[in-house]
Amino acid sequence: MRRPTLVAALGVVVLLGGGCGIPAASDVRVDGKGGTATEAGAVNGPGNEPPTRTASGSVNEAFVRNFLSAAAGEPDRAYERVKAFIAPEHKSRLQEKKGSEVALNVVRLREAVYTLNSDSTTTVKITVQQIGVLRANGTLAPPVATETEYEFGIRSAALNGAVNDERAGLYIFDPPNVLLLSDAALRRYYQDESIYFWSSDRTRLVPDQRYRPLAVPEERRVNEVVKWLVGGPSDWLRPGVVGLPDRTELINNATGGNGRWEVNLDMSGDDQNGIDQLITQIAWSLGDLPGQLELKIRNNSLPVQDLSERRNSAQLYPIAESPQRFGLYEGAIHPLDFGSELSGTVPLAPEANRNIVSADLAMAKEQRVLAALVVTGSSDGRRRLAVGAGAAPVSVPFRSTSEYSSMSRPVWLRSVDARPGRGLVVADGQLYRFDESARMYRVPLNLPADVSAVAAALDGQRVALIAGGRLYVAAVNLDGGGVSIGPPRQLATSLTALTAVDWGSEDQLVVAGSVGQPAIYEISVDGALETPLRTDLGAKVNHLTAYPTNRIVRVPSGAYMYEANGVAYRSSPFERIEPGRVRDIAPVPAGVRPSNPSAPFFLY
Repeated sequence: MRRPTLVAALGVVVLLGGGCGIPAASDVRVDGKGGTATEAGAVNGPGNEPPTRTASGSVNEAFVRNFLSAAAGEPDRAYERVKAFIAPEHKSRLQEKKGSEVALNVVRLREAVYTLNSDSTTTVKITVQQIGVLRANGTLAPPVATETEYEFGIRSAALNGAVNDERAGLYIFDPPNVLLLSDAALRRYYQDESIYFWSSDRTRLVPDQRYRPLAVPEERRVNEVVKWLVGGPSDWLRPGVVGLPDRTELINNATGGNGRWEVNLDMSGDDQNGIDQLITQIAWSLGDLPGQLELKIRNNSLPVQDLSERRNSAQLYPIAESPQRFGLYEGAIHPLDFGSELSGTVPLAPEANRNIVSADLAMAKEQRVLAALVVTGSSDGRRRLAVGAGAAPVSVPFRSTSEYSSMSRPVWLRSVDARPGRGLVVADGQLYRFDESARMYRVPLNLPADVSAVAAALDGQRVALIAGGRLYVAAVNLDGGGVSIGPPRQLATSLTALTAVDWGSEDQLVVAGSVGQPAIYEISVDGALETPLRTDLGAKVNHLTAYPTNRIVRVPSGAYMYEANGVAYRSSPFERIEPGRVRDIAPVPAGVRPSNPSAPFFLY
């Protein structure tokens, strides 16, 4: 091993993540499904396998990084890959599990301390944040382990204590008795994908995030996706969706090639509508994979389906055009004009467009506009919700709720049919659902703190919540005309003191909080993957809205807007929203300072 310096002998601290090393200014976003899991030039092959034990030579930091990547890949070989890093006399300390019991503890590294010992070994202590458990079925379940530190040793693998043999590499001794995988390795060696399950009322498809090892050959992709569908949805999503019929099994493996795939299922029932929905479900779950699907039920072939045609004929979401930007100016909604972007007209009658604090406008079936407005109350600081619906421009009388001390921005749960609109809003720390008549019903949540914000996914079947400054996601069940929320799942994130959230894509949230200073991050729906979007805000974000990128309407990524310290901003390109961007306002008299636009939002 290399001769240590005095500093190394006393211990070397390496900082890993946790906000360290983030530039003072950034406006970064990862586009597309593949962007968060692969690096440029990555293809199926050896580059998608984690490094071997000797790849790092005798460099401690690189060896530990590779050790925390070793479990990545196909689950049935995870223990074999990790044990290759462990000294022979210590391999038995890692107790193996088989099949579906193989699970990887995904951690976010905070700090690593390397201490050189008198016997030329090194003690390593890593500080981590537990993110979740990556199961063999590609789901990332909530974390089970509670450890914030792991300690183990490193020694030379050279025979007979020989030194300076770089080829021998290093070994781990006294290893942790769990399979550890760093979040960086999850990003590097897995493809994050969405598969889809039908909502509980079977009206729409709902995304469910999974991770597929990049080491799995592309020709096995269909087989892996069908196995995931047969296995059912993620635990947290289960209250809002339905799986395949009980006892459904895959007969042999899905086979195919050259653009044609055969899937044979042992599935109960001969309901043609259910089978047709299953074909749509498989087509969307295979992403953009082209070609033909031959589905068999108990060896009985069904008509061959073209995957691309099926996706085109069964759209995921009820949207057809790019979003329009609006904001508030002196208590009224106005269009925001950014040149080449589509800019519409306010779909409210003038008498309804006043005294507004925040709003959500949504396009519903048959060109109906759903309007939910938080307006000022009878006394300073009080708020009430005003709701209206109809063809644009929506006119009064708007129906209003009782007054509350505080009220979040409301959100509509988007529907694919003509049912009356339903939405969610936080009032005085409690979550409520509301309808088009402005009737509010409390939604029970088993959370340890008051709720401060709610955001709804484009599918209308998933919500993100902030409670006590922490981030949660939950499934929505719309059966029976009401709205019930499944058990919320808390997400691990580097951000603290969260203030605002919205959905940035099918499986990504845009979240405002703090990393020592106010910041906005993009965070995956399971909390595993996070990307700093802005870290130079200078003030706490009190309002945040995003347009969720999706597979129906393609718009430039990074479409979010926010307000901090009374000033509104937009992203991509980043700029302050000046009064000159606000349409249809009266000229400001000379010498008078114009008001700042506030509470921007998207209409789509």
